[in-house]
Amino acid sequence: MKNQNLDSVSIIIPCFNEEKTITALLDAIYQQTYPQGQMEVVIADGLSTDRTRDVIREFSAQHPTMTVRLIDNPDRAIPAGLNRAIEAAQGEFIVRLDAHSKPYPDYVSRCVFTLNESKGDNVGGIWEILAMNDSWQARAIAFAAAHPLAVGDARYRYSNQAGYVETVPFGAFHRSLIDKIGFFDESLLTNEDYEFNTRINQAGGKIWFDPKIRSIYYARANLVELARQYWRYGYWKAKMLRRYPATIRWRQALPPAFVLSLLIFLFASLWLSFARWLIMLELISYVTVLFLIGIQSAWKYKHPSYLIGVPLAIACMHLSWGSAFLWSLLKS
Repeated sequence: MKNQNLDSVSIIIPCFNEEKTITALLDAIYQQTYPQGQMEVVIADGLSTDRTRDVIREFSAQHPTMTVRLIDNPDRAIPAGLNRAIEAAQGEFIVRLDAHSKPYPDYVSRCVFTLNESKGDNVGGIWEILAMNDSWQARAIAFAAAHPLAVGDARYRYSNQAGYVETVPFGAFHRSLIDKIGFFDESLLTNEDYEFNTRINQAGGKIWFDPKIRSIYYARANLVELARQYWRYGYWKAKMLRRYPATIRWRQALPPAFVLSLLIFLFASLWLSFARWLIMLELISYVTVLFLIGIQSAWKYKHPSYLIGVPLAIACMHLSWGSAFLWSLLKS
């Protein structure tokens, strides 16, 4: 029986071929301190070709007190999945999660409490980045994904200070917010959260970051997967920024500026000797900074693999993101 004194919550999750991580997420939702009778889980699956759907059904059968609804997302795109899940959701509050995430036990309770305190129209918290497995690449990628040189001033990666921000990962909001600003933009295959939050700000709303709202996010397992991920991020970020140019931040401008400078100097070096010196100076400076970060992280955390792995991961993020951003602008 539902507790009429508590708000109903719909946890929405887009997924596709996530049989390796979906059980950990569902277990974490099952362990939430918020009453199960006031929650439902709506999973928009992109017609997975692995055992994801079977795993979800098995979990649901084994945990009858937890409402799990599996719906189809034939478009196989994250924003489309989010919208299909919202359309099917019945809760007063929407809590968005990712199939690679694992919320802390009080995650939903803190989200609902913060929303009821009217701190923001969309609220979120800290991402704790963990390695997908115990390989040297996975550990280095997880560390790099939270380093300021890789992510700039994205507070949800490292900050312990609550306050208003430009965006939060995932996010929780009142269902009525959709009536005010609309659904997620299905023309953007990534960066849909940032674009959604931009529309909230433009409508006079607020985005609230609270480090007490915590979730674990599992980073990519190897550099190839990381490069693909950040290529998508960069490509679609350029698409989003063409619509909202005033939202660009320095952390977003630096990777494409770095890649562009390398291309310009490389092209100019065919005729100008000083351009060869400039590109050498830029590369030596960049590699030196990355190498120093590798030394520092390997020494501090006693992981020798960080010495090479962390610089490689950060460089992979910068170059993939920056190159894709420029390619997207060029195609446009």
